Amino acid sequence: MYADRATTLFWIYVLSLNFNSLTLSFFTIMNYEGILLGAGAFLCIGLFHPLVIKAEYYFGVKSWWAFLIVGLLAAGGSLFVENTYISIFLGIFAFSSLWGIGEVFHQRERVRKGWFPMNPKRKNEY
Repeated sequence: MYADRATTLFWIYVLSLNFNSLTLSFFTIMNYEGILLGAGAFLCIGLFHPLVIKAEYYFGVKSWWAFLIVGLLAAGGSLFVENTYISIFLGIFAFSSLWGIGEVFHQRERVRKGWFPMNPKRKNEY
């Protein structure tokens, strides 16, 4: 009877040690950087969607220059920033901005098709 109780206590102790070390090692080897950068990319793409719509509405396709300048500045900034994660995010931001150039022209076509509202002040552009 005493041996069974001692064995049970021994295994409880051993399992608790292994669980604690497993838990500790699990949290120390997890990489949160990928999730954070993925969330940043998701937010960046989500930011540019309404920006393209508003830029085309208020400025027309002439706004592609702004997307080009912002994209080139962000790309240049990503080359000179020492922090790897900020550099990666600037690169994501740069290419989202550069992708927005094509989307401005596609947005004009969506407006022509009636999928998005036309700016009444710029009816002659459509």
